[in-house]
Amino acid sequence: MSEHLLPVTPPATTNLFINIGERTNITGSAQFKRLILNGDFDAALAVARQQVINGAQIIDINMDEAMLDSQAAMVRFLQLIAAEPDIARVPIMLDSSKWSVLEAGLKCVQGKCIVNSISLKEGEVPFCYHARLIKRYGAAAVVMAFDEQGQADSAERKFAICQRAYRLLVDQVQFPPEDIIFDPNVFAVATGIDEHANYAVDFITATHRIKAELPYARISGGISNVSFALRGNNTVREAMHAVFLYHAVRAGLDMGIVNAGQLAIYDDVPLELRIAVEDVILNRRADATERLLTIAPRYQGSGAAIENQQDLSWREAPVAKRLEYALIKGITEFIIQDTEEARIQFGAPIRVIEGPLMAGMNVVGDLFGEGKMFLPQVVKSARVMKQAVAYLEPFLATERAVGHTQGRILLATVKGDVHDIGKNIVGVVLQCNNYEVIDLGVMVSAERILTEARAVNADLIGLSGLITPSLDEMVHVAKEMQRQGFTVPLLIGGATTSKLHTAVKIAPQYTQPVVYVKDASRAVGVASKLLSAEQRGNYIAELNTEYAATRRRRAEQNEARDLIPLTQAQANRQVIDWQRTPPVPPAELGIQVLNKIPLNEIAQHIDWTFFFHAWQLPGQFPRILDDPEKGIEARRLFADAQAMLKRIVNERWLQARAVIGLFPANAVGDDIVVFNDETRQTPLATFHCLRKQMKQPAGRANDCLADFIAPLDSGIPDYLGGFACTAGAGIDAHVARFEAAHDDYSALLLKALADRLAEALAEYLHHRVRTRHWGYAADETLTNEELIAEKYCGIRPAIGYPACPDHSEKDTLWHWLNAEQHTAIWLTESKAMVPTAAVSGLYFAHPDSHYFAVGKINRDQVAAYAKRKGILISQAERWLAPNLAYDLE
Repeated sequence: MSEHLLPVTPPATTNLFINIGERTNITGSAQFKRLILNGDFDAALAVARQQVINGAQIIDINMDEAMLDSQAAMVRFLQLIAAEPDIARVPIMLDSSKWSVLEAGLKCVQGKCIVNSISLKEGEVPFCYHARLIKRYGAAAVVMAFDEQGQADSAERKFAICQRAYRLLVDQVQFPPEDIIFDPNVFAVATGIDEHANYAVDFITATHRIKAELPYARISGGISNVSFALRGNNTVREAMHAVFLYHAVRAGLDMGIVNAGQLAIYDDVPLELRIAVEDVILNRRADATERLLTIAPRYQGSGAAIENQQDLSWREAPVAKRLEYALIKGITEFIIQDTEEARIQFGAPIRVIEGPLMAGMNVVGDLFGEGKMFLPQVVKSARVMKQAVAYLEPFLATERAVGHTQGRILLATVKGDVHDIGKNIVGVVLQCNNYEVIDLGVMVSAERILTEARAVNADLIGLSGLITPSLDEMVHVAKEMQRQGFTVPLLIGGATTSKLHTAVKIAPQYTQPVVYVKDASRAVGVASKLLSAEQRGNYIAELNTEYAATRRRRAEQNEARDLIPLTQAQANRQVIDWQRTPPVPPAELGIQVLNKIPLNEIAQHIDWTFFFHAWQLPGQFPRILDDPEKGIEARRLFADAQAMLKRIVNERWLQARAVIGLFPANAVGDDIVVFNDETRQTPLATFHCLRKQMKQPAGRANDCLADFIAPLDSGIPDYLGGFACTAGAGIDAHVARFEAAHDDYSALLLKALADRLAEALAEYLHHRVRTRHWGYAADETLTNEELIAEKYCGIRPAIGYPACPDHSEKDTLWHWLNAEQHTAIWLTESKAMVPTAAVSGLYFAHPDSHYFAVGKINRDQVAAYAKRKGILISQAERWLAPNLAYDLE
């Protein structure tokens, strides 16, 4: 394929809807038909180009017209497109009812194209004949739900025909199932004919069933057909398309033939119209059509997309109110011109900042504090504020003006840790509430943190970290602050931090306030109390009382009380009958390096639930989209994420890299020894595992990962896998671009998506290992929901997490897989992975293997572990600090 061609692979889930441009279809566009019949191919090319500009990722080309040599017109148009890089970069869908036209097109299209369409209308023999020819040309095929009896109109018939076609294509023709695109027929609703009322529901129902029962098949449809009964009222038609797509895409619709320039957004459809349309599309009431026809004249329009019919009445307000409105709504479109108008009106740039801009941000802060705004909205508001301030900065420099802020806060991710999404979100929220934030970035040493804090006269210092070794570094910073005589409060936050750890481990090291900040929503309240002369004293007294009670409860717990001796725990290991379920040898032993993994395939495995958690919108996806409180903002965030994900994929912002290794291995006690080859004479690596020491109920084992590998002395050959992968290669340049444009929202969105892609990549790799490279589950057919629910056989525990909590074991994995050379992922001194959008771990194949948490361990296991690793007990205790059931001296 030529390098300028854009690869587009339809997704297997609803995550990425692909727009197929319909305006280069003679049967559907009067303008295009007139241009072709008049021989004006240059103007016709402009129609195709505009479709691509408007977002079409595939363009559908149809030349079926009685007064036209369709074959010649198709060939000429395709040849002209080939010379236009702006158009030729997207795939072509060849659309014709004549096989001769389709085959002529197949002979002159660059790259992979799609044939639209074939069907069982004339029986199985011609259907299979045409499918074999399409396969020979390397194309994909749209298969209509059409058989010898006609077009399918019910959900049952749609599925039955598609299932029959699928079996013929896959079993007889050996047609790749991922190249099959079913069109279950979109028919018009709201026609006034009762038999038509359920047509949209039938399409959606059939779509859901096809996705569930016909693996890898894709689904498309002619979206505008659904609204044909309302032709003449383009506004209502676009609303119908938006609502139909909203529900069809969630059911599994991968792509659709649409006018890419007139796609309305579901949330932008006026509520009254949306409800009426939804009643029709979902056939929710008998009088739905009549009700829609009653209100339709009120929405009679020229056809401009609904999303462009925005209410601009706020533009008539005074400039101060316009700035406040833009900040609350996150609108950047007019911010520069309004900021300039305000600068002239207020007479000085600092008055603009301290006046309308801060007034607007105060409203944002209040709404966020009251739970009436959500984090994505706050970050968008911050983007507006930053762009306004950036515009005013040259004027501020000239006047040497200094504005009043609530306080100066220094933030840093501690030494050895590279994770910063949470810290960045806290910074944005604080800035939105008029705090000056100095962000030192990631991997910042204690020395630099304290030096910079003194230099800028910081009022508060905030530390962040995600990996467990960062906890020790925070303790070290607190000790240094005490030694150097600091008096400013210290804020602690990050995924691995907790109130318990802060109270027990960090606060005792520093006599000034040390406050655990659970998330961004609490940061402003904590900062305001610490910096308020009226509230500070009472707040610190309450905090000290709370921490003292926490430490007292912790001392009374005696976590070692419920632990058993290591020897007793080892005697209660997981018992596996290796004869009944012998290990499966991998199909591909050795190391595999994967550096050209399509991001669109990875995106199919994204677990969106945790994406929303990153934005402090807790809830299960997709239910969160309909949450009565958070649903509207969740849908907006999801739409923004989809739009950026599409750009990430199409413009190749990020690269996915991975290395996997599958080698002979056996357990020796609580260790796993990896061997060079099947002779098992030359060890390559040894992984040191930890065992649960908590006393278990009857029938429950004290698990250890080594239990899931056959013992060396059993004589049974077993195997272990390892992996390291990243979806963050290339991210820095794009983050820098957004930050330079004062667009924190897009920078955070990109980082959050990269993290989700990395986790999705790990899921994708594990699936490949199970079904192909190792092959012990070659027949696996799990949905993405089942994969997220871990319904697969085997496990992939990540190093540094509950079943394998020692981050330093990553060194063994990196050495074994030569991971840095193969993936460019490197480890910090605290064993954080860089790029941060990375995942690593081990593969266990045995069906009895399962996830577990080691939990607390006692001194006997720590001593034995240190001896096996050949390190000092103090070193082992440093890496295992969160798991220790005793306090260090």
